Amino acid sequence: MLRKLLKFLTGRLFISLVLIILQIAIFVYLFSFAQHYAFWIQFLSALSILMALVVVTRDLNPAYKIGWMLIFMAIPVYGGIFYLLFGNRRLSKRVRRRLEQLQIFYKKGVGEGSSSQILPMKALASYSPTLAKQAQYIANISGFPVWSNTEVEYFSSGEAVIHDMVAEMKKAKSFIFLEFFIIAEGEIWDAILHVLLEKRKMGVRVCLMFDDVGSILGIPSHYDRKLRSLGLEVVDFNPLKAHLNSRLNSRDHRKVVVIDGNIGYTGGLNIADEYANRKLKYGHWKDTAVKLKGDAVGSLSQMFLQLWAFSTAQTEDFSAYRPTLTCRTDGFVQPFADNPLDNQNVAESAYIQIINMAKRYVWITTPYLVLDNEMLNALKIAAQSGVDVRIITPHMPDKRYVFAVTRENYRPLLESGVRIFEYTPGFLHAKMFVSDDRVAIIGTINMDYRSFYLHFENGVAFYGSSVIHVVQEDIERTLGRSQEMNLEFLYSRPWWARLSGVLLKLAAPMM
Repeated sequence: MLRKLLKFLTGRLFISLVLIILQIAIFVYLFSFAQHYAFWIQFLSALSILMALVVVTRDLNPAYKIGWMLIFMAIPVYGGIFYLLFGNRRLSKRVRRRLEQLQIFYKKGVGEGSSSQILPMKALASYSPTLAKQAQYIANISGFPVWSNTEVEYFSSGEAVIHDMVAEMKKAKSFIFLEFFIIAEGEIWDAILHVLLEKRKMGVRVCLMFDDVGSILGIPSHYDRKLRSLGLEVVDFNPLKAHLNSRLNSRDHRKVVVIDGNIGYTGGLNIADEYANRKLKYGHWKDTAVKLKGDAVGSLSQMFLQLWAFSTAQTEDFSAYRPTLTCRTDGFVQPFADNPLDNQNVAESAYIQIINMAKRYVWITTPYLVLDNEMLNALKIAAQSGVDVRIITPHMPDKRYVFAVTRENYRPLLESGVRIFEYTPGFLHAKMFVSDDRVAIIGTINMDYRSFYLHFENGVAFYGSSVIHVVQEDIERTLGRSQEMNLEFLYSRPWWARLSGVLLKLAAPMM
């Protein structure tokens, strides 16, 4: 215990937090000093009014606006400064131009407008005009098309996908791309790293991208340098800086593995022992993933290379990473990415489209249920229209403050007829939608503000694929291991639990 405490106190996270707190203290001191001068009070108050007008007039989620309005009301003199430090996420012209250039470059590289992209969309329109509209929306906003000629395999546990992923990595001949929110030292990472180093010795290119904040407690400081010294190409995404900066909120929450351009994986799991139940932190960890083989893997390579190029300022020739396998068609497959820097909320909108299109059922698994007004209304209207809406969340939380907000969102949903279950064996981390035996989305996207507005995310939409029925069956099994929630349970909670949930819900858009 003492060793862990000393490691934390001398670690980069603790030192960075101390320096950030010190900067905040300096600001508070300067602000208190400024109170003695009427000019500065007037200036800061005017700035707060101006920033309040900016928040009101910008195209932002209403809950996000309400959160900032509460801050402006609570600290009317200094609210404007806080917004400039933490709330303004506008990109510079240079960064916006760079993003646009990369999107154009990789769209051309993947062959935008080619018959391999046009024909699947036409076939999907013949299968279901309604689903084709959803696919067209995702393609128009994210830039990622619908594919056929793709085999799909679903994994209902982290253990299964890790085993399969390691086996496929051992067969790699050309390159391996890996992108994760978290990598943590342990049994799982040791096994993967061993394979990566062996393949690197054989001439295979290995590119690893991990989120700095997500991984900061699981690996030593400057771990990226160590991996580079071993021959791997590594990006430590958006490194934590010990200064106040709103961009620190934009984390890479995606999970992507591509092997030789022909095999790709994505889903909920990160590279840490708890995700495969080698270490039990929150009871049994329930996660899921999908494996793609064939044309659709090209989109996973594309999204990896876009963010890799954005982080390294070096573009890659996409032609070297195209799929070369011809696989049998299993429905229609559409991998897509969501980017917090483009002001387009494709992930949440895709979820809402599934809810609005549902005729019989919508079943959802999510570790967090922190909803904005649009999502809340969509779920309520679907249930009130007779659609069987079921949501499974964890019974054992990994973040208690998020769990409190999750439970606070139960009441309006239950009152509208939505059925909510908690996975009693432990922590459910899978992020999945399935509806009417015709459409499903599996990926990294939680139902919360961070996934919808702040993080880089990715998912795969399936239309008319065999995986849809498999997902539905897995959720049905998970329901059998879950406890159904009701209004009596919510009202029986202690008053302090209900109050904390209400207060945290107000602050949720800012968390």
